[in-house]
Amino acid sequence: MKELLVATRNKKKLEEIKDLLKNLPLKITSLEDYPDIPSVEEDGTTFRSNALKKAQAVAFYTKKLTLGEDSGLEVKILGNQPGVYSARFAGEGATDEENNRKLLKMLEGVPAKQRQARYRSAAVLAIPRKTIAVATGSCQGLIGLTPKGKNGFGYDPLFLIPRFQKTFGELPSEIKSTMSHRSRALKKLKGILRKA
Repeated sequence: MKELLVATRNKKKLEEIKDLLKNLPLKITSLEDYPDIPSVEEDGTTFRSNALKKAQAVAFYTKKLTLGEDSGLEVKILGNQPGVYSARFAGEGATDEENNRKLLKMLEGVPAKQRQARYRSAAVLAIPRKTIAVATGSCQGLIGLTPKGKNGFGYDPLFLIPRFQKTFGELPSEIKSTMSHRSRALKKLKGILRKA
């Protein structure tokens, strides 16, 4: 069975990626399985540049087929913040709760219909010295007034899908996986991964 190394140490992200790719004949591993791999600094200005950097560096170091993925939240009224700083919005090593709190504070007094946001994802497949494919996905929503639901991670308890009047934190993963930014990006790579 072909190995796909996901360039992440984020357990929740890894679980979600495993779930989204579960129908493919792949053995999915992560950086947790390779503790000697040096950390890759995510200093890019776009999700795509961070995903490329992770995929290329890890593929070069391990000589394995690697998936680099970077994603985050963009809130329109905040000039698309937090963007590439989504995971460290409230500071280096911030928890999801701290990031959510900071976001809500910045949106205090902003009416519901002006709280448009989108999740964006960039996913890159690489082997040593070669980028095989780059795919992107996005999902539109609104930022809720209070966190709701325990599913997912990151900003999911605040990311409201108007059609369901529920956040990603409240929606079951089967529904989230039909529309999420990450699922849309990975769907575009499935054909390549099937042949890998």
